[in-house]
Amino acid sequence: MKNMAKELAELQRMGPVQLRAKHLEVFGQPTRTGNKAYLVKRIGWRLQMLAEGDLSQRAQRRAAELANDADIRMTVPKSPPPLLRASGTVVAGRLPGSTAVPMPGTVLARNYKGKTVQVTVLADGFDHEGTVYKSLSAVAQAVTGCHWNGHLFFGLRNGGKP
Repeated sequence: MKNMAKELAELQRMGPVQLRAKHLEVFGQPTRTGNKAYLVKRIGWRLQMLAEGDLSQRAQRRAAELANDADIRMTVPKSPPPLLRASGTVVAGRLPGSTAVPMPGTVLARNYKGKTVQVTVLADGFDHEGTVYKSLSAVAQAVTGCHWNGHLFFGLRNGGKP
C-alpha cells in the first residue's frame, strides 16, 4: 500500500504531458485531454485497480442489471428560451451562437427601486423611454446614475439575478 501512495504522490508532481504519456502506458491508448486533475484521478484509479483487482464478476453483473433497469436520458433535453426569470427580466430569445445579446425586438424588464425599467433590444442599440443607447451599460447608468454592467443589471448573467 505504501508503494501505491508513492505512485499517487508522483502523479501529483507530473505535468500534463507526462500524465498523458502515463495514461498511454497504463491504459494502452492515448487520451485527448490535458486536464491534470482528471488525468491524476483516472490514472490513480487504474493503478489501484491493477494493483488490488477490479470489481468481482458478481458486482459487475449487478451493476449491468441496474444500468439496464435505469431510465437514462440518451439526449440532452431541449430547453425553450426563458420568457420570465425570477428577477423580472423578460428574455424572448437570443441571437444564434450568442450568449450575451438577446435578439432584436426582445423586451428586457427589471424592477429598480420600485419602478419597472423596460428596454427594447434594437438591431443597433437599446431603446429606453424613447432614447436609443449603444449598450445596456449605458441604459443602466442612465437609470441608476452610476456605472453598472448592463448584462448584470438586467439579469442576463448570474442565472437571471440582477
